[in-house]
Amino acid sequence: MKPARLAVLISGGGSTLLNLLDVIAAGELAASVELVIASRSCAGVERSIQRGYPCEVVSPKKFASVEAYSEELFRRCREARIDLVILGGFLSRITVPHDYEGRVLNIHPSLIPSFCGQGMYGHHVHEAVLKRGCKVSGCTVHLVDNEYDHGPILVQKAVPVLPNDDADSLAKRVFTAECEAYPEAIRNYLACRK
Repeated sequence: MKPARLAVLISGGGSTLLNLLDVIAAGELAASVELVIASRSCAGVERSIQRGYPCEVVSPKKFASVEAYSEELFRRCREARIDLVILGGFLSRITVPHDYEGRVLNIHPSLIPSFCGQGMYGHHVHEAVLKRGCKVSGCTVHLVDNEYDHGPILVQKAVPVLPNDDADSLAKRVFTAECEAYPEAIRNYLACRK
């Protein structure tokens, strides 16, 4: 079976992209990254380029609507014959077109359905978890539909919230779990699609 052709969409540091590239290079994921798109200028653009993966910035601000922006992103995915779209810290709203339904994955830094939805991303999530006094947090990989942080859950990983945690220390622990969860979810997804 041919490796799955991935598109990775980013908005920040590109850490999820780099983790996936490392997992692929180690032979632990039968996939290839064929397309990298950033929603804005960010550290992930340079990090992607340094690893030999051209990354184009396609800003939603240049489009009249979420639908127009989404159509441009998925047009590029079609041209690159992308099998699976990976949202790796991608912060722009998109609409998944019919031909990519069930072929877009996202990772969220909490155990959905807790601490998710519009405005809940990055440190906002970790701060909310700490403010609520939770003893456990984690991450969730799910299929993307056209609602925020919704769609079938593929993998969840839990991590403890420690007494002296701040948002940064909790974020690091959750990201370590994400580095295991995303490749696992992609492997499981691909195994089911054979």
